[in-house]
Amino acid sequence: MTENIQEKPKEGYDFKTAEVKIREFWEKEKIYAFNPNSKAEVFSIDNPPPTISGKMHIGHASMYSQMDFIARFQRMSQKNIFFPFGTDDNGLPTERLVEKINNVKSKSMSRADFIELCLKTLKEITPDFIQDWKNAGISCDYNLSYSTIDKNSQKISQSSFIRLFKEDRAYKKEFPSIWCPECQTSIAQAELEDKELQSLFSTLKFKCGKEDLLIATTRPELLPACVAVFVNPKDDRYTKLVGKKATVPLTNSLVPIIADESAQIDKGTGVLMICSYGDKYDAESINRHKLTPKIILNRDGTLNYGDYSGLKIKEARKKILEDLKNADLITEQKPITHAVNVHDKCGTAIEFLPTEQWFIKILDKKKELISQGKKVNWCPEFMFKRYENWVNGLEWDWNISRDRHFGIPIPVWHCRECNKIILAEEKDLPIDPAQVEKKCPFCNKKAEPETKVFDTWQTSSVTPEIISSLSKGKISQPCSLRCNAHDIIRTWDFYTITKSYFHANTLPWKDLMVSGFVTLGGEKMSKSKGNVIAPQPIIENYGADALRFWAASSTLGEDLNYNEKDMVTAKKFITKLFNASKFVFMNLEGYKKEKPKKLEIMDTWVLSELDKLVEDCTKSFEKYEYAKVKSEIEHFFWHTFCDDYLEIVKKRTYSGTDEEKASAKYTLYTCLLKILKILAPIMPYITEEIYQKFFKENEKDKSIHISSWPNVEVKDKNAEEIGAVFTKILAEVRKKKSLAQKGMKSEIILTIEKENLSLLKPVIEDLSSVTSAKEIKEGKFDIQFI
Repeated sequence: MTENIQEKPKEGYDFKTAEVKIREFWEKEKIYAFNPNSKAEVFSIDNPPPTISGKMHIGHASMYSQMDFIARFQRMSQKNIFFPFGTDDNGLPTERLVEKINNVKSKSMSRADFIELCLKTLKEITPDFIQDWKNAGISCDYNLSYSTIDKNSQKISQSSFIRLFKEDRAYKKEFPSIWCPECQTSIAQAELEDKELQSLFSTLKFKCGKEDLLIATTRPELLPACVAVFVNPKDDRYTKLVGKKATVPLTNSLVPIIADESAQIDKGTGVLMICSYGDKYDAESINRHKLTPKIILNRDGTLNYGDYSGLKIKEARKKILEDLKNADLITEQKPITHAVNVHDKCGTAIEFLPTEQWFIKILDKKKELISQGKKVNWCPEFMFKRYENWVNGLEWDWNISRDRHFGIPIPVWHCRECNKIILAEEKDLPIDPAQVEKKCPFCNKKAEPETKVFDTWQTSSVTPEIISSLSKGKISQPCSLRCNAHDIIRTWDFYTITKSYFHANTLPWKDLMVSGFVTLGGEKMSKSKGNVIAPQPIIENYGADALRFWAASSTLGEDLNYNEKDMVTAKKFITKLFNASKFVFMNLEGYKKEKPKKLEIMDTWVLSELDKLVEDCTKSFEKYEYAKVKSEIEHFFWHTFCDDYLEIVKKRTYSGTDEEKASAKYTLYTCLLKILKILAPIMPYITEEIYQKFFKENEKDKSIHISSWPNVEVKDKNAEEIGAVFTKILAEVRKKKSLAQKGMKSEIILTIEKENLSLLKPVIEDLSSVTSAKEIKEGKFDIQFI
């Protein structure tokens, strides 16, 4: 035993000092570096690049910790871990953050100036942003990093688009697209959320000749955009009106009355107002009946009609309702709450505006994309249903273009003379068409550069390709694992499966580990509710290990509730682990890491129980069931190791024979090291601290996190049977002493049935010592105080 381990430290565990010191050690020694020259099996992780929109939030902390449990386990299983770190910084949230930090509006700046400001701001804030992940102990190789706006990512994203265009999968079309008037950009179906909003359901007086034709609507501001009225062909009330004209209130314009089954007989008055465009059904109806649209909405969400010009939608709605009421054109009004499609980035109700956008054709491959999704190993399995439901519910092709400044440029030019699309060449990527003049190869006229940028998912959908490019050719698709929360199954997971299928007819990853949300009091956290808990103060007050220990409580795929008492519990566990380790090593004087020729039965018992735990935890980690690992090792450490074994072995370490001491010391050392190794993926800091302080000079590995996962060495059914009876009797003795309000060292006379007494004969000294039994005799089970 070395001098360092023989010392008896008195100090406790100071996580604030230790975590800084340990992080510096990990970075200096490159503990988590991917080794491209290693012959070990590669385990590659396609992790979700967090959006640089401020600081790490509690959902990040929980999900990345869960991902890291698996990375650390696989690393200790001696695999070569490829775990790069990426940031998603070319999306709308980044634009908003840059605007907020610099107090500017992107639309009031030139594109070039705003892009320059974005890049400058990102350079300043990214290091602090990434530090949150380092502080949480996420074991990425931070030297293998990427951002979704860097040159390499741009090149891969643009190349993906060019390949799809050449395969007739990418196309440009002017079409009523989903539009966010707040962000002033088109968005994809996957970026929609349903939000319950209050509204008025107003029944308005249209006219057909001299007769009133009543129509109920929540969108009176779209009256000037009304192009038709639909009635159901089976609705006898209105059959005679089909083919006639209806007069629209306020505008007095005449629109055709058309028989169409989309008018629901039992909804409202049974008459449907068709406007350009109230929703996707309006767009489909106008296209189906070849009606001429009337566009009255501007891209900023204001109207461009008459006295209502310049008013925002809600303002115009209020004013039009007042005017309708004053003109006696409202017969009924009632308040309702209904689900409205909003943009998930800002919560603004979306509109449909005819704009020229880029799309990827996916609707013709829904069946194949579901089939691809089935091939993925979904963890938990039921998450596949969310994917399948999403694909089945798709109604539009994937809109990949955005009307923003900061993003990856779409690498094309458009010749308006020939109406030809001119693609950039692969050798010129990455490229910004706005910065490069291009002549049309067909007519030699100057081509117009595309000014739109890609939706961030167009780039994030090729993260397997991006991270593969960082591996020096050592990894390719499919990756071993992807981890993300269930809210982006419809976006990131679906789009990545789509791209991998289109480009290589392969899967992007073998396994997909899906986590839940973090809740507070059972409710999802959100800034609007004011119930957001930040991870930084938690780490400051309790340490990263406490946060990770809590994160390990979540069953995969299920939401995890935050409760501060869980941090207190975790901190107590950390203190107990450190103190137990000190106790163990205070009793290891003279130990030379040698296995004795003979082990005492209770030593064999605890080693056998521990190796059963190793076996179970190994299987659980392999199935991504980290919560089961946490629960089982927590119970074993507190009860089997601390409450039982340490008390059982205590006297032998002090006054046993040399052989008994040797057996006890070997078992203490082996048990504690295996316990630490099982805990290491979940609690990396405290386990590293104990390893460095007590084990390092006797172990060959510079860090516990690159040491080998523990082996199963002891399986002894006889010892397990003896131990089970022994601990059951010990529990009964403790229970009786507690009920009698006696100290645990109170002396007793213990009576045990003949069969159990015979079984426990080889460990009777240990039983007598731990129960303070002055006499153990045969008979009906009984405990008598002396």
